[in-house]
Amino acid sequence: MIHQYKLNGYNIVLDVYSGSVHVVDDVAYDIIHDYFSEEKEALTAQILEKYAGQPDVTREDILEVFDDIEELRRQKKLFSEDIYEPNAYDLKNRHTEVKALCLHVAHTCNLNCTYCFASQGNFNGERGLMSFETGKRALDFLIENSGDRRNLEVDFFGGEPLMNWQVVKDLVRYARSIEEAHGKNFRFTLTTNGVGIDDDVIDFANREMHNVVLSLDGRREVHDRLRRTINDQGSYDMIVPKFKKLVEARGGKDYYMRGTFTRNNVDFTEDIFHMADLGFAELSMEPVVCPPEDPFALTEEDLPKLFEQYEILAKEMIRRKKAGKGFTFYHYMIDLTHGPCIYKRISGCGSGTEYFAVTPWGDLYPCHQFVGDEKYKMGDIWQGVVNEEVRQDFKLCNVYAREECKDCWARLYCSGGCAANAYHATGSIKGVYDYGCQLFKKRMECAIMMQVAETN
Repeated sequence: MIHQYKLNGYNIVLDVYSGSVHVVDDVAYDIIHDYFSEEKEALTAQILEKYAGQPDVTREDILEVFDDIEELRRQKKLFSEDIYEPNAYDLKNRHTEVKALCLHVAHTCNLNCTYCFASQGNFNGERGLMSFETGKRALDFLIENSGDRRNLEVDFFGGEPLMNWQVVKDLVRYARSIEEAHGKNFRFTLTTNGVGIDDDVIDFANREMHNVVLSLDGRREVHDRLRRTINDQGSYDMIVPKFKKLVEARGGKDYYMRGTFTRNNVDFTEDIFHMADLGFAELSMEPVVCPPEDPFALTEEDLPKLFEQYEILAKEMIRRKKAGKGFTFYHYMIDLTHGPCIYKRISGCGSGTEYFAVTPWGDLYPCHQFVGDEKYKMGDIWQGVVNEEVRQDFKLCNVYAREECKDCWARLYCSGGCAANAYHATGSIKGVYDYGCQLFKKRMECAIMMQVAETN
C-alpha cells in the first residue's frame, strides 16, 4: 500500500508497510500512481504525451524511472507487503503487565470549563478527593501487576489535582521510598489548569515530575470564552503568569501546553502562535470531542478550514525553525527513521490492558474517558481486574480489528485511533471516529512533509 500527496512543493510517496518516504519528480509521481493499473508501454506513452515538449522527459528517462521503481520494490521500500496482520492479535495478548495508571486524585475542579468531558471534574458522579491510603494502594497495585517492567508511569489527574496537592506529594514520596526495593522507576506527570500553582508546586513539580501538562487554549479571548472560574470569570490572566514562572524554573523542558480548539476558533493556529510568542515551545492543540448539538462542536463544513490550518501551521513551523524560533507541536512529532515499535503501532495506547484510570475511591476504568460509565468499570485496586469481558474486548482492540481501517494508509501511525473517541462516536470501542480520522490523516501528511523539508 502506498499513499501519494503533494504539499508545500513536494511530491511525496509513502510506502505504508515499510515506512519509507520518497520525494519524487512529477514523472515518477505519475508513474507510481498508475503503476499497476496500466501496462508499461501504455503508461510510457501516456507520460510522453502528458510531458510532450519537455526535453528532459524522454522514453529513456521514463524507462529509467521504471527501473528505479523495480529496484525499490526489490528492496521492499515501495509497494511492500503487510507482514504484521497475521500476528496482530497474538502480539497484544502477550502483553499482560500493567505499565501506567492515571490517578484521579480529585474529582472536583476550581474551573467551570463549558466543554469539559469530565463534567467540571466530577465525571457525572459525586465529587471527592483520593485519600493517601487509596493512592498508596494504587501504587502497590501497579508494582504488583507490572511484571518485569522497570519504568512505571503515573499521571496525577482530575478534575484538578492541585486541589489535593498534599496527597500528590505524599504519594510521590511513598513511591520513591519503595521503587529501589522493587527494581522500579516511577515517572510522574502532573496535568493542571494552573489555578493552584504556587512556589511550592513549582519547586516540587520541577523536582519530581517527569512531565507537566498545562491547560491553555491560546489567545485571551479564546481561552476565557470557555475556560472560566466558578464565579464566571476568565482564567487567562490568572494562570499565564504562573505557567511562565513554572516553565522558566523548569528550564523549558519536559512540559507541554495543551489547548482545545472548538468551532469558536477554527483559526486555531493563531492560538498556537500566540502561545509560542508568549515563550512556550512545547505545544499541543486538540480538537474538541463533544455531542454534535453543542454550539461549539466542530462540523463537516469546518473540515476544509481545519485542513488549511494544519498546513499553515506546518509551513510556519518550518519558517520559525529556520529563523531560530522553532517550537514543537505534539501531533507533528514523528520519527521516520525509527518511530514506535510495531507493537505500539498495532495496539495503540494500551488502555484497558496495560493502562488504567483509578477513581478517588479506587475503581479501575480503561482510561479517564470511560470513568463514570458503569459498563466499563473493570474492578478495583484491591481485587484487581474482575471484568474479564471488557479486558478481552480491549485486548482484541487493535488497528486490524476495525474494518474501516483496512484500506487506510495512516493506520500504522494512529494504531486505529482512540478507543474512547470511537466508543462515544459509534457506541463501540472497535468503531471509528471518522471526523478525528480525517484530522489525523491531515496532521500526518503535514508532519511527514516537515521531515522531508528538513532533509531537502
